[in-house]
Amino acid sequence: MSAVTDSPLIEERPQDGVVLLRIHRPEVLNALNLALRRALAEAFQRLDADPAVRVVVLAGGAKAFCAGADLGEYVDATPIDLLQRRHDLLWGAIATCRKPVIAAVRGHALGGGCELALHADLILAGRSARFGQPEVKVGIMPGGGATQRLTRALGKHGAMKLLLLGEPIDADTAARIGLVAEVLDDEAVEARALAMAQQLCALPAVALRLIKESVLMAMETPLSAGLEYERNAFQTAFASPDKHEGMRARLDKRPARFNRD
Repeated sequence: MSAVTDSPLIEERPQDGVVLLRIHRPEVLNALNLALRRALAEAFQRLDADPAVRVVVLAGGAKAFCAGADLGEYVDATPIDLLQRRHDLLWGAIATCRKPVIAAVRGHALGGGCELALHADLILAGRSARFGQPEVKVGIMPGGGATQRLTRALGKHGAMKLLLLGEPIDADTAARIGLVAEVLDDEAVEARALAMAQQLCALPAVALRLIKESVLMAMETPLSAGLEYERNAFQTAFASPDKHEGMRARLDKRPARFNRD
């Protein structure tokens, strides 16, 4: 199933359980305008609630994953304009998705585009990928979570370098500092993302959700609170039929047949 081609976001279902969301504003290198932000928020809310969807892959085009905010919507914007746009709710719809999200990044992932990739659970980068937060060069600062997510991912000094200088980094550098999971040739990025999504679809959905929630909790709480959350999640996993099936299959030396619902 695909959306109409004039939409800023195209939805594809390449295999059971997997949705590929493709940002589609090639004329502006997939820059984020309000319509695209709203389309992303609506899609993530809907897919999160759809039991047939197990994994979401987020992709752009060959030249750009997302080149950042559409400055035409910001150059004359006032603080009240920004308040009324409620970007926090639009970003929040992506951040609260309970299912694994894989970003397949080729080309530019700058500003809001880098922040969008940071909302994913796994980032796969093509060799053409460029990540960065250049907001300082146009007189502002990031507003989609980069100051918080980059600091947690890279530490203070790594985040400061990207945020204060505003200079992009290439895919190999992003992998070296822990920003991306894998670097591949551009033509292999989406195929690898879909193969990884298929792997995830074969794993128990409850366990995947509990793992994701526990890792995200680690970003927001002290260690003691995170450990308590993990212990509770661990105990919850024992209520799932997948626990019995997975352990019995391992003992019987056969493939596990996890619940697909």
